[in-house]
Amino acid sequence: MRTEREWQTNSAEETIAVGAEIAALLSPPVMLLLRGGLGAGKTTLVKGIAQALGAAKADEITSPTFTLVHEYEGERAARPVALYHVDVYRLETERQLDTLGWEEMLGDGAILLVEWGDKFPVLVERADGEISLAAVSAGGRDITLRIKR
Repeated sequence: MRTEREWQTNSAEETIAVGAEIAALLSPPVMLLLRGGLGAGKTTLVKGIAQALGAAKADEITSPTFTLVHEYEGERAARPVALYHVDVYRLETERQLDTLGWEEMLGDGAILLVEWGDKFPVLVERADGEISLAAVSAGGRDITLRIKR
């Protein structure tokens, strides 16, 4: 089943709210690539997804640029969900990518959100879809969700 949805937001709060809507559309296990330039709002969107899953409050979510992986525990439909927020911007080789253990993260109840994942063909091939974000004004974002399955 393919899903495609689009939103336009005008503030960080609206982007977080869209993240909550997206969380309701996800069926674990799922891996989505987060596409968008620096400052496009990728981490802000993840705040909404995490909050909707009860995994963390929005202000507890930070970019995993330097730590590479943040893991949160939440639930969806009364079932446990492991939310992984991954940033592969600093990785240069597929070998470095493999050391993250991204394949092991995709267990039954997992949602894996990968920033800059389009750098690696193996992630593009394996991804169940993507969320594209584009800054269109101060605080404004165009957000598109595409799920292939």
